[in-house]
Order: sequence, then C-alpha cells, then structure tokens
Amino acid sequence: MPSHGGASNRLTFHSSNDSPSDFTADGKFVLFTSARLDSHTNQQFPSSVLPELYKVSTNGGRVKQVLTTPAINTKISSNNKTLIFEDSKGYENTRRKHHKSSVTRDIWKYDISSETYTKLSSFSEKDRNPVFAKDEKSYFFLNETSGSFNVYKASLSGGKAQQISNFTKHPVRYLSISDEDKLCYNYHGEIFVQTEGSAPQLVKISIQSDLRNLPVKTIPVHNKLSEFAISPNEKEIAFIKRGEVFVSSVKDGITKRITNTPEQERSVSFSPDGKSILYTGERNGSWNLYETSLSRKEEKYFFNATVLKEKTILKTDSETFQPSYSPNGKEISFLEERTNLKVINLKSKAVREIMPGNNNYSYSDGDQFYEWSPDSNWFLVNYLRDGQWIDQAGLVNASGKEPVINLLPTGYGAFAPQWMMDGKMITWLSQRNGMKNHASWGAELDVYGMLLTKAAWDDFNLSKLEAELMEEDQKDSETKENQDEPKDKKKTKEPKKRSRPHQI
Repeated sequence: MPSHGGASNRLTFHSSNDSPSDFTADGKFVLFTSARLDSHTNQQFPSSVLPELYKVSTNGGRVKQVLTTPAINTKISSNNKTLIFEDSKGYENTRRKHHKSSVTRDIWKYDISSETYTKLSSFSEKDRNPVFAKDEKSYFFLNETSGSFNVYKASLSGGKAQQISNFTKHPVRYLSISDEDKLCYNYHGEIFVQTEGSAPQLVKISIQSDLRNLPVKTIPVHNKLSEFAISPNEKEIAFIKRGEVFVSSVKDGITKRITNTPEQERSVSFSPDGKSILYTGERNGSWNLYETSLSRKEEKYFFNATVLKEKTILKTDSETFQPSYSPNGKEISFLEERTNLKVINLKSKAVREIMPGNNNYSYSDGDQFYEWSPDSNWFLVNYLRDGQWIDQAGLVNASGKEPVINLLPTGYGAFAPQWMMDGKMITWLSQRNGMKNHASWGAELDVYGMLLTKAAWDDFNLSKLEAELMEEDQKDSETKENQDEPKDKKKTKEPKKRSRPHQI
C-alpha cells in the first residue's frame, strides 16, 4: 500500500503464513518468509518453524523461492547482491529473554552470486533483527549480552561488535533503520529513534479523539465464554467472560457480575455446598487464589444475591493456577508455577506438596490435568516419569507423603484419568492399542478402565439380565422389610440406587 495511505493490494494467496521482511532496492519485489516447499536436497525436517525465503513482485504474480534455508527478518543490500538475516534452528519463543540453547538464533550473510553463507554473529546469546548501515560495510542488530536486548553494530567483514544503546530493564524490539542511519525501535511499549553516538530520543505520539462513541459500552455476556462451571444444585452456572467472573440462573438467565477488576480472572468453580466460588486472579503482579461467598443466610443463590464477600485464599510471589475444592470442602488444591501440585488447608492455612513440579512440564497455562477422588483422599494426575517424556496416568495420596503410583505403565501414554462410579473405578485414554504415531503425527485413543474393589468388579461383569434380577431381589427385600415394621414406625423408604454395569 502507498506510504501516504490508500488501498492495499494483495500479493500472495498461499494457505501458509507469509511474513514480509524487505523491499528490493528498486522497489519491484518484496522478500518474505513462508513454510511452503522445501528443496529435495534440504536435510532439515519439514516444519513451519523452518520456513523458506521467497520474493514476489509488488504488482503480484508468480512467487519465486530465493532460499530454502530459514532466513528470518531478511534485509537485502542496495546492489541486490547480499542478504543478511537471522536463522531459525528449531522451535522457540521468539520473544524469550536470556535464552541460551542449541536453537539460539544467529545472524548470517549470504552472497547471492557465489551462493555462499557466512556466519556473522559470535555471541552465545540470541541475535536478532539485522539491518544494513548506510555504508553497507557494517550492520546493526539486537543482542542481550549486556543483560537486556540492546542495539549493537558490527562489520560485515567480522570483528568485535560495538554497543549502541544501553537500556537495562526491558528489551529493545523491532529494530529498523532509515536511509540516513537513523535507528528506530520499540522499548517498554514506546518508540525511540537514535543515531550512532547520540542518546535515544522518545518519539512523541499524540492520538486525537473526538469521542464519536460513548466511553462506556454495554456488551452481552451470553456468548464467547472462556470457561464455565455448574453449581452443585444445578441451578446456577459460573463463567468467565472477558476475564471477569459472572453467575447466571440456569432457568431464566438472570446474571450477576462477581468480579470487577482491571486484571484477569479464570479457573472458576463452585464449592461443594454451592455457597462460595473459587477462582484465580492476576493481581499485584502474580496469580493468586480468591474466593467470593454469599454473605446473607436468607440468600441462597449468587445470581440474585445483594451482598457478596471476597477473600484471598492464598497470596504468594509464585504463580498459582487451576484451584479445585476437595469434595469435603475442607481443602483447596492448586498448581504452583504451573506444574507443582499442592494443597492448602482452609482452616489451618498450611500448604503441603502432593506432587513436585519435576513430574510435569507445561507449555502453556491450563495444559495440566488432575482430579480429587470423591472421598478427598487421593488425586488422579497426568505426570512424567523420570527419564521419560511420555504422559502417564497416576494415582497419588492426598497426604503428600507417598510417591505417585503409575496406573498402567505404557510407552504409548495414558491421558486424562478420571474417577467413575463414585470412586469405584478409574478411566483414562491411551493409544497403546490404536494407531501408533511412530514417526508420524496421527494416533488413535481408546478408553481404558480399572475397577478398584471386588464388589465393583463383580457388578461390572454382570449381564443385563443378572443386573435386573438383582434389582428385583433388592426391591422385594426392601418391601418385605417395610411391611414387617410396626404401623406407627412404618416409613416409606427410597430404594437404594445400584450402579448399572458400564462397558468400556
């Protein structure tokens, strides 16, 4: 699109993501990276994190591959003979700070005529965003050798790099440069410009508003919920909308807002008696546990309550996630720093560890799984055994004094274990007998079960006819027992519920 504004013209139409990085000097082509088609001679594993370099005319048309080597944030010299870029060796968080590993990014130079690569960077830290200096004999780039990402300058022929900016607390991001060697970058949410040898200058940006729209907007909260929980009496539903906790009546939809904070809340659930709501909130720089309860005895429901009281269950500098009430309502479990399963006693406030964090690894918030047993004495967990990177289904005592018991060791994983039949049975998912993902990306999961008592096993193996006969015998016995009681003491008894056999 024109730099002064106007309509944009679409140049690429491939299903893969395309990320532009530079114009050629004559302005006729755009360089961009995309994971489309590896060369048949390329030894790298085909992956979206290892894209190729392409160019396309600014008028559109057929795309041409420039390099099959991953070349991120590529810049091209004014004579169209040299490329400089940062590489990509594998999966990583591109904004990760203080990163040193085998996939840490480096800066390279590519000579187009001779088709030769030269590694330019020598730091062990991550090197990013190379840009040519005006003389094109040197280049600027980002590195965090000083402790935080700053701008550096180095010669294309090699040698020691010179530090240009000297920020300490936050990283410099998104480096670019003008034709007159004026650097431009982002720091701590603001834009700065800087020339070599001078101090950074904050770019003052003024955004005008004529308040065409009202500053307060009423929005519906009946859709696009991020999570929800049903109350024990099944008459209310608590949910998260736009990072706030709400409760609605299941019958007629009357809704009450529970939290009103600038921070985010999540992981909402009801207490076993339905009189409290548990959730996490990111307040004062850390995720902590909070509870809102009904205050007036005559008010039984949150959706029409007039007085609510919030209190802090646990406040620490550690991140605490996914809290859950014990079924007896006396304790709350939670994940500390995403993987360490702990329990806090609501009366004594004592915290104990159930499963250490080294038994799991978290890629993102909410990707861990655990569940209380109905009697509040055990947990079902997904965990990693020492020396393995395969999820297993485990059983661990809620006392925190015993190691995790592996329900069924298998090299094909066991996932999402759950309690069934009031704690008499455990089920989980595994691909041990389905399609295997040996050197592929597909698998089939089956449901497996384990009965925990002899009586539950016998019930499980009853035929349909046997179950019906037993139910008849039980009803006859209860009827006779009721008839034998004295008339003044005779009461109508509800028949005992017997769990029907489940087939897996």
